[in-house]
Amino acid sequence: MSETETAAHKERALEEWLNQQGSVLVGYSGGVDSAYLACVAREVLGSDNMLAVVGRSAAYPQQQWDHALAVAARFDLPLVDVPTDELDNPLYAANPNNRCFHCKTVLWRTLMPLAVNRGLAVVVDGTNADDIADYRPGHRAATEHGVRSPLVEIGLTKSEIRTLSRQRGIPGWANPSSPCLASRLPYGFAVTIERLAQVERAEAALRALGISGDMRVRHHGDLARVELGHDELARWLAPAARRALRRAVVSSGFQRVALDLRGFRSGSLNVLSGVTTT
Repeated sequence: MSETETAAHKERALEEWLNQQGSVLVGYSGGVDSAYLACVAREVLGSDNMLAVVGRSAAYPQQQWDHALAVAARFDLPLVDVPTDELDNPLYAANPNNRCFHCKTVLWRTLMPLAVNRGLAVVVDGTNADDIADYRPGHRAATEHGVRSPLVEIGLTKSEIRTLSRQRGIPGWANPSSPCLASRLPYGFAVTIERLAQVERAEAALRALGISGDMRVRHHGDLARVELGHDELARWLAPAARRALRRAVVSSGFQRVALDLRGFRSGSLNVLSGVTTT
């Protein structure tokens, strides 16, 4: 069986899984995985039996919200957004290495009553089969609150989800992963609205320069450490390009800029902090 055939077989299994539930509330960020899950749920269950919900806070980029809205409009997804205010939780704001657990705990405590009030049978998230191999304290929060991860249960990988999303015409199917802005701050470095906004401005400025693919601006106080995908890195090492990159990041409020020669590494702050999957 080819990779495309395997993906199609898994999608049919996902459709059957959704039919068995009858109705779902989808924790929706507009990212590749949750967008795919929400679109399939809308097709299978209809607009009366599914709801996509975005938890919005200072850690959720405006650009991602705009994309989430565009996907919802194109595929007629019933969509609501709710404030999560996880920064009000000192356990989250202190930025421990299980920060995501505290963030997702706030999210699911908010979404679970909403599902009950709407008469929706189960709350689901977009965690995929590849994610569970990484350090994911947020997944533990989902499990503790009874949130289901159908893409994991069916065994759908990121590559398969991209293939199926492209076939469905879902915008952003090739977009790089975009975790929350707090993931750019080293553990133990307090999460504040100002720091999140600074990272968001810097990354938006770099995208405006034409940088595509995987990219992160890691916040180290007055220093911004920029990670670029390896296919972009060589281009931005040229002197003129490097100066333009530095100006863009400094304009966002950083005093110093370091271009990481190792390139983009998902979870690099986990590595620096000695955090591994459990």
